[in-house]
This record gives sequence, C-alpha cells and structure tokens, in this order.
Amino acid sequence: MNLRELYDKRRGQFWGDILPYLGYVIQSGVAVVTLFLLIAFAAWYTAFLQHIPQELPIRWIMLVILLPLVINSSVRTYLRPADTVFLLPQESRMHIYFRKGWTAGVVYKIIGLGIVLLILWPLYIRSDTSPKTLLATFLVLAALKLLASYGSWREQLMVSRTAAGAYRLLRWAVSALGIAAWLWHPSGRSLIFIALLGLAYGFALRFPVRHLVAWERLIAIERRQAGRVMLVLSWFVNVPQREQRVHARKWLSGWGKGIPWGKDEAYRYLLVKSFARSDILGILVRVGLLGVLLVWLTRDDWASAAVYWMGLLIIGLQLSALRKLHPESFWLHIYPLPEGTRRSSENKLIFQVQLFWAVLLWLPLIPSVPGTPDRTLLTLAGGIALVLLSRWNAVRKNRRTDEDDE
Repeated sequence: MNLRELYDKRRGQFWGDILPYLGYVIQSGVAVVTLFLLIAFAAWYTAFLQHIPQELPIRWIMLVILLPLVINSSVRTYLRPADTVFLLPQESRMHIYFRKGWTAGVVYKIIGLGIVLLILWPLYIRSDTSPKTLLATFLVLAALKLLASYGSWREQLMVSRTAAGAYRLLRWAVSALGIAAWLWHPSGRSLIFIALLGLAYGFALRFPVRHLVAWERLIAIERRQAGRVMLVLSWFVNVPQREQRVHARKWLSGWGKGIPWGKDEAYRYLLVKSFARSDILGILVRVGLLGVLLVWLTRDDWASAAVYWMGLLIIGLQLSALRKLHPESFWLHIYPLPEGTRRSSENKLIFQVQLFWAVLLWLPLIPSVPGTPDRTLLTLAGGIALVLLSRWNAVRKNRRTDEDDE
C-alpha cells in the first residue's frame, strides 16, 4: 500500500467535500466584510504607527501575540475509525503517512507566523530601543516553531495522558522562554540559551513511553478538527453535522441551576448545559479576551469604538453556532417541547451572552469616561444597539420561517 498516495487521496476527499460550501460563504458577504476589516485595520494601524504611545510595552505585545502562533501545532491526519483494523498491519510504516501531514502543517503555520511578524515589525522597530533584525527574528521563531511542533506530535503519542499534559506545559514554558530570551537579551547570549534549552527539551522528550501510533487519540483529534471546519461553515450555510467535542468543565456545572423547572424552559436548560461544555465557549472566551486587549490598546482614539463594535459582531457570529448544537437530537422529538420554545430559548441565551460581552468589552474604556464622555458613552450605546438589532433580526427570521412553514 502506498501510504503517501493514501494521504493525498484522503486530503483531496476532505477538501472536495468542503469546497462546494465556500461559494455560499462568499455569497453571504464574508468576502466584503473581510476586505472592509483589512482596510479599516490598515487605516488604524497606519495612524497608530504615526502616534505611538511612549513606553509602549512592545516586547510584551510581541510575546503575547507570537507565543500562541509558535505553540499552535495541530496536524491533519485524516484518519478514520476503520483504520484501526485496515491500517493496523501498516503500523510500522505509518511514519511515511504522517510525515507529509506534519511537514505541510508546519510549513503553512511558519508562513502564517512570518506574515504576522511582518505586520508587527514596523511597530517593533519604532518602539524598541534595540530591535533585532527581521531575518534573524524570523529564523529564531521558525526554529522554535519546529521544536514546538515536534514536541506536540510526541505528546500525542505518549501513553500516559498525565505525562502528555505535563509536557504540554513544558512546551509552553520552553517556547515562552525562547521568545523572551530573544526579545530581551543580546543576540549572542540568547541564541546560546535557546540552543541549550532546545537540546534539553528534545532530550526530555525521549523519556516518556509512547505508542508507535496512538490510533484512537489521533482519530479523535482528527474528528474534532474536521468538526471545527464544519462549525465555521455552519455560520453561513447548512452543512452535515460532525461529532462535537465535549469538555467536562466542572467549574461551570452550576450554570443553569437557576432556570425554572418546566416544559417552557426545558430546551433553555439543555442549551445552557451544552454551551458550557462546547467548543463554542472556548472560542468565545479567546475572541472576547483578544477584543478586551485591543479595546484597551486603542482606548485613547475613536478606533476603540470600531474595534469594540467589530468584536461584538464577531461574538454574535460565534454565538449563532448555538442554533446548530442540537439540529437532530433524538430526545427533542421524544420530549414534548411546547411549540416555539426552542427558537425563543436560543434567541434569549444568545442575547444575554452577547449583552454580557457588550459590557465586558467596554470595561477598558471606563477610565476614559471623565475625559471623553461623548466617545465612550456613544461606544457603549452603539454596542447595546447592535445587540438589540441582532435579537430583532433573529426574531424576524424566525417569524418568516414560521410563515413559510405554514
């Protein structure tokens, strides 16, 4: 069996299933919105470069932005449950199959890392007192990226999940120390430190016991990655639902206990519990925290209002995936839910969560209220109006759907 051809075939099949939906995504206006965002960001960034605040913590900004990009090391394997039977005889040769996916994933991510570095570079060289050269910085980041990708792959093969979790923390620490050493210290000493750190990390990765191929774990990871792609597409068009990842999150187990017990609130209770354990919540938190940071960085300019409103739009788009959580649930057909409660529960939860983020995203602007009350209060008013408009639009669509069904 030619394992390289098998990998290419499966990758082609996956993207062959995805590409027909991309036309609907473009028709939805996402291309126009993306172009508008790029133009708005370019205008704001150009203005920001001309009026850079004194003592801007550029090294910390570089570390916060670049570290996740260095750490992110997912690999598409396109494995399927039946492979535990049909590909098991090829287990000793599966490195041929995985090598292509690992190499392609690393190359694409290094290219993305380079693009982000180019965007940050004008700000870096204007703010840092002793900036490094662009080529040297890129090579250091690429080397750290290769090291992190290698460590991530070894973690997935480890027999002990406790060991894998510990090595995941170690990977974060090694990458953070490597980037910080390069940004804060002279080039010669930092390169020696990074080289020694990389050798020690690579040596440490040899100790944990590993599977030759962690079949079940890799299949589960592949299922989640494919599910995320379908989740993004579901924002724009109806797509076949994939299995969703469920997170335990025991610290959120009490969320929803205050919901009244009754048929009218049954679906709302299910939705809250599902939301608390879904990937949507994790994505929402990351997007929201990034929005808080950007609003804080632009708090002295009207650009903060644009960032604030755009952040709310993105959060609303993420929340729309809640309508796809239980499209064909068996229990929703068995349990006698009152008519209309499902859509009303979805609209109510989305409205509440988006309103919460409308307030949270605005908190970095509170210190600016005494100096520029008109701008800060108008920003908040516009955000609340945007949330109300989103709810009104959802209710209107529901009514139109009901009329079409009749």
